[in-house]
Amino acid sequence: MVLVFTTSFAQKFNWNKNQVIAHRGAWKKNNFPQNSIASLNEAIKLGCYGSEFDVWMTADNILVINHDPEFQGLTIEKVKYEELLTKTMSNGEKIPTLEDYLKAGMKQRSTKLILEIKPSLISKERGIDVTNKCVEMVKKVGAVAWTEYISFDYDYCKRILELVPNAKVAYLKGDVSAAQMKADRLTGVDYYYSIYQKEGWIENAHQLGLTVNAWTVNTAPEIQWLLAHQVDYITTNEPELTFEELKKTPSALGWKLKWADEFYETGLPLSKNWSYDVGGKGWGNNELQYYTEADSANAQVKKGNLNITAVKADKEGNHYTSARLVSKNKFDFKYGRVEVRVMLPKGRGLWPAIWALPTEGKYGGWPKSGEIDIMEHVGYQPDSVYGTVHTEKFNHTIHTQVGKGVKINPYDAYHVYAIEWYKDSIDFFVDEQKYLSFKNTGKGTPEWPFDQNFHLILNVAVGGGWGGKMGVDESIFPATMKVDYVRVYQK
Repeated sequence: MVLVFTTSFAQKFNWNKNQVIAHRGAWKKNNFPQNSIASLNEAIKLGCYGSEFDVWMTADNILVINHDPEFQGLTIEKVKYEELLTKTMSNGEKIPTLEDYLKAGMKQRSTKLILEIKPSLISKERGIDVTNKCVEMVKKVGAVAWTEYISFDYDYCKRILELVPNAKVAYLKGDVSAAQMKADRLTGVDYYYSIYQKEGWIENAHQLGLTVNAWTVNTAPEIQWLLAHQVDYITTNEPELTFEELKKTPSALGWKLKWADEFYETGLPLSKNWSYDVGGKGWGNNELQYYTEADSANAQVKKGNLNITAVKADKEGNHYTSARLVSKNKFDFKYGRVEVRVMLPKGRGLWPAIWALPTEGKYGGWPKSGEIDIMEHVGYQPDSVYGTVHTEKFNHTIHTQVGKGVKINPYDAYHVYAIEWYKDSIDFFVDEQKYLSFKNTGKGTPEWPFDQNFHLILNVAVGGGWGGKMGVDESIFPATMKVDYVRVYQK
């Protein structure tokens, strides 16, 4: 009878399947008190996977919910519970006990309760006692199925697993390897998001079977980075924003990240990702710059950006230098979504571009094997960017290229320039707004050579047949294109 009841009961749960954990409940948008029953209920209303809350113990051993060691000027660990009751939250609530908070959360069966045990400021022994009492309370009220545990104290995490071997437990501090957590039977890692920017961290944790949660993430670029890199959960003060970003993320549309450079290293671009096209002589467009190789004056990663900089400098008969980075033989791809987040340099005579060329060119030299211009900009048209396709039949030398311009300000903010390349079409986007679609007519390679591997190119040209049409303003240098990230997804 007990087994039948337990199975039946378990089937009634329908935990939300998303990555959103409300940090101290969903409090910010509606100005609810943090760690209140009201903020818990709002997280449940939003449909968050989980609602996180923090536990302390009073001097008379009552477990209460609050983030800071003090509540309304009273140090929780040093006062009795009845003293805390003399204070109220901004909405009139008294400080919740753990028992009351769990019971409130148990009224529903879709949002998890993420219980954080705060490290005692008095002693390690007291903290272990708090841990024991938290587990006892969860069992007492029957909240085992609802509750997951986190803590900044690693010993607390291990103690929980001694008491509840099947509990979901994640560590917060950031100083223990994924391998050690796996060895100690923790089920997840819950670190500050920047730790995951070390190459391979997320992948390694997932390979070990650990869930990956990131805290506390409150801006769209950070949320999108984490979603792109397939973290399991995001703990946030902005659950509403996170849900909106979830709708936009490529993974929500079935794309999976295959290759990326987020530019977190400092110095030259990573040689495993990029090589250089080097030289001058116009590049077929009467351009004026010389492209250098691995020269930090022209290509440098700093503060999360790849900076491609055109400067006034004499080099082999050219009076400007710049950089042209290519992913050829580093990452070549056929079909997929490419997105690059960029802030463009300003000035007449500049010609920055994000584009792709065939790696082997199996249908012959340009333009027979095709070219995809994800984004081009010429400085004498400061309010426009362009997406263009070139093939044997459609190209600029015979004035038949297929392209379109978009009116934006590309200088004062980052924009995401993207394509989605399928077997039958290439779609062009700026900030998720599609503005051009090039269709495969089925009439052969002169119109559609896009069934082979391509590679990416990032560069800033000076002058040239298009970029230099109105001359070059000599006062604009140095001029830098700031690249926040490059990401390539495939289905």
